[in-house]
This record gives sequence, C-alpha cells and structure tokens, in this order.
Amino acid sequence: MQSALTLPTPPENLLALSHRLSERIIDAIKSDGPMPFDQYMAMCLYEPGLGYYVNGLHKFGQAGDFVTSPEQGPLFAQSLARQIDDLSTSWQLGENDWHVLELGAGSGVLARDILLNLEALPDKYWIFEPSAVLREVQAKTLEAAGLIDHVEWLAKPPDRDFLGVVLGNEVIDALPVKRWRFSDDGIEELAVDIKPEGSALRWTCIQPTEALETEVGGLLGRLNQPVGSGYESECCVYLEAWLSSVTGHLTHGVVLLIDYGYTEEAYYHPERTEGTLVCHYRHRAHFDPFVWPGLTDISAWVDFTALGRAARNIGLEVLGYTTQAEFVLAQGIHHDVIRLTDENARLSALSELKRLTLPGEMGEKFKVMALARGDIPPLLGFSGSIE
Repeated sequence: MQSALTLPTPPENLLALSHRLSERIIDAIKSDGPMPFDQYMAMCLYEPGLGYYVNGLHKFGQAGDFVTSPEQGPLFAQSLARQIDDLSTSWQLGENDWHVLELGAGSGVLARDILLNLEALPDKYWIFEPSAVLREVQAKTLEAAGLIDHVEWLAKPPDRDFLGVVLGNEVIDALPVKRWRFSDDGIEELAVDIKPEGSALRWTCIQPTEALETEVGGLLGRLNQPVGSGYESECCVYLEAWLSSVTGHLTHGVVLLIDYGYTEEAYYHPERTEGTLVCHYRHRAHFDPFVWPGLTDISAWVDFTALGRAARNIGLEVLGYTTQAEFVLAQGIHHDVIRLTDENARLSALSELKRLTLPGEMGEKFKVMALARGDIPPLLGFSGSIE
C-alpha cells in the first residue's frame, strides 16, 4: 500500500474543492465537538456538491481512481445476465411482469452490458442513483448503446411492489462505517477532531453510543479468538436499515450483492489489528482518510456474516455465498471464451477472465451473496458455492 505522502498532488482547482469540504467538516467539529467517523465518511463521500460521489469528478476506469469488475470487459455482466435469464425463465412471466433494480450503477457499463446480453428483457431496468452527476454519466453510456428506453432512473428506492432481481455491485463498501477500538477500559468509538493548530484533522476517541457498545460487545462475544487491547476495526450499523429500504417492495425475487469482504471470523481476525478501511486515489491505495477529503474514495470491506444476519432480520433468505470466481465459472463463461474463433478476441477475453477469477486478482477477494424473498429455485451461479 502507498503512503499518502507519495500520492500525486491534485491540481489547484481540485485542491480548492477539497479545501471547501475540509472547512465545512472543521466548522461542524468546532460547533458540535469531535465527529463520529461514520458522519465524517458520509460527508467525504456524499456531502452535496463536494462529496466524492457527487462532485462530478471522474471515478471509474483507467482515468479514474479504481477499476470495477464491469470495467474489465463484458464477461462479468454476461455472467449476471445468464443468472437473471435463468431466473426469469423459471418464473415463466411475460416482458411486463418483472424488473431489474441496480443500486448505484457507476458509469452505467454494467447496466449496458447486462441489457445487451439478456435473452428476455424486463419491463424496466431501474437504476437507483442518488447522484445527479452519475445519472448523467449513466444516461450517456446507455444512450450511446441505444438502450436508454429500457431504463428508468429512481432518486429513491421503488415505492411500489415488484418482482425481479436487485443488483448491488460494490455498493455496500461505500456505506459509512463506525470505527472502534478495544482497550483495557472497554470499547471506545473513534472520531475525527481538529489538530491543535486548527487546520488539519486527527483521530480521537469518544464515548461509544449504547447501540455501538452493544453491537461490538456482541461481536467480540461471538469470536473464537479474543482481540487484544489497542485492536481497531469498524462495523456498519446501517446494514439492516439500508437493506430494508432497497428491498422493502420486493415481493418475490433475488438480491445479488457483490463486494470485497470476509466472513465475521476472518474480518475480525486478531491479527487484523487496524481493520479494513482503505482509501483510493488515482489507482493508488492508502490508509489515511484525512488526505484530500472529497477527492479520495473511502471504503471498508464488507462483513458478509453481518449482511446475512441483517437479511434474515428483515425476512430475506440467504440462498448462497461464494467467491466471484466461483460465480462467474459456474455460469460457464469460460467455455464461451474458449469457443471464440477470433484469436485476438479470445486472448482479450482470456485476459479479462483471469482478472475476474484468479486468486491474486479479483477472484477470491470479491464475494457474491444471494438473498431471496419467496420460493426461489437453486441459483445457477452458486452451483459450485463455497457454502
């Protein structure tokens, strides 16, 4: 991982944007005292006009800060389209009877490639995208492919009942997390404060809320190996509320969530003493969330055990949990690549397939969890599941 000190310096106009957000954060701390980290993370990512996901700066692909699975090429979308086709066939419904809902569609590439590869199109492909800037990017991508008439943008989750598939690719890692520390005196909440000179940010500790203390206390009680004093990590206390909001009107169907993450035991391993928080800037990863607020992505790996628990609490069934590699390969995508007759196309697809599936690339650090409401047949993508 790269030190923040070796990151390329942003141009002056972007530094000015970051400075404005920093001033807003500092003013809030001066007014209300140290800021819980989840509030700080929310401001850095979503503060109107200034936050990372809403300030109009390019985020995705080689010209942005990171490359997601859909940006690697069409194979990831093809595997999802095959899973959706398998489900829609089992439902034996007409075109107007089901929907796909994508949560946070990024550049729109995944929506485009799924629609291009579906054998049966849904009534509408919904995109729930709170960012007006990203909605414009997505619209351009889909319009260029002649698909915009199949898509409808939502500024909030659906407010009417629907049957279908909900997709979330690298969405949960961007939900704000609470940071905490275990000490000899018990559980402390990590917060953001101002350095004595008043112009920079630093970590501090505050008394945890009763809810956080209960959450972390329950977590520590479940772990097979105790953690030591000074151990730091994070947890997302919003999982259940978020999942309920985006699936509340799903009457029958499947939720597919793809993200980098661990099960609880691996996430809170005693040797992972500083948690999973990571920042990205111009394809460089670092661990200092106070560097250039608004210009740097801040995320945390997903606790899939907690996600499954949140799902069950709101009446969803956990149908499967597997690696991205297992999910893609279970769809038979590798056979399609091998059958390509054009040599250049086959070599390009093989390179993409390796990036999606090899353990040293994206294959094992990314997981796929399937949740369901209603009677759902076994899913094609989990036929080789790790659980």
